[in-house]
Amino acid sequence: MTAIRIMLVDDQALLRVGFRMLLDAEDDLDVVAEAGDGAEAVAMAERVRPDVILMDVRMPGVDGIEATRRITGARPECKVIILTTFDLDEYAFGGLRAGASGFLVKDSKPAELTAAIRAVASGEASVSPRVTRRMLDLFGSRLPQAPPEAGTDRLAVLTEREREVFLGIARGLSNGELTQTLFLSESTVKTHIGRILAKLELRDRVQIVILAYELGLAGG
Repeated sequence: MTAIRIMLVDDQALLRVGFRMLLDAEDDLDVVAEAGDGAEAVAMAERVRPDVILMDVRMPGVDGIEATRRITGARPECKVIILTTFDLDEYAFGGLRAGASGFLVKDSKPAELTAAIRAVASGEASVSPRVTRRMLDLFGSRLPQAPPEAGTDRLAVLTEREREVFLGIARGLSNGELTQTLFLSESTVKTHIGRILAKLELRDRVQIVILAYELGLAGG
């Protein structure tokens, strides 16, 4: 089994030491690099090419949100988990907008941290669509709003069923809820989600919810 390669980004060395000790104790997790600020993180990510980055947001110079934007823009296959002090704060929201696949509060339990890393490494998001909806309800007014016809144009590549799944995710429905609402098997729902992500060139479900808000299609 190939270990998941992890980079730690935090301006507090003691926190990095703690995370490293915790993660290196797991057989399938390997901390391969550390950085103390956003600029160093961007350069290090290009050189080391980790699978997952744990990214603090409040750092001197280039902060974690801008570093996330640069890293995911240059290397979409690299997954970022934002580390924040408070749940559902504007820093976590900014990180998701910048391309992060999830966020965690710094005092999360070890099992929550390792589960989040494994989830984003496998291509999933570590934050549910419903939590993303709550964040957008709080901070979504900051999103650029596309004209109504833009939604139709952007989603024209989707089949009617894929569009239904897209809108269900935008409303915060889980896979289980989608199976009940659309009368589909869970494997079929997962297949549709994979095709939606590929066609719209999105990383994960979080990006689906944000896109739906930008297109004005996330009501209900």
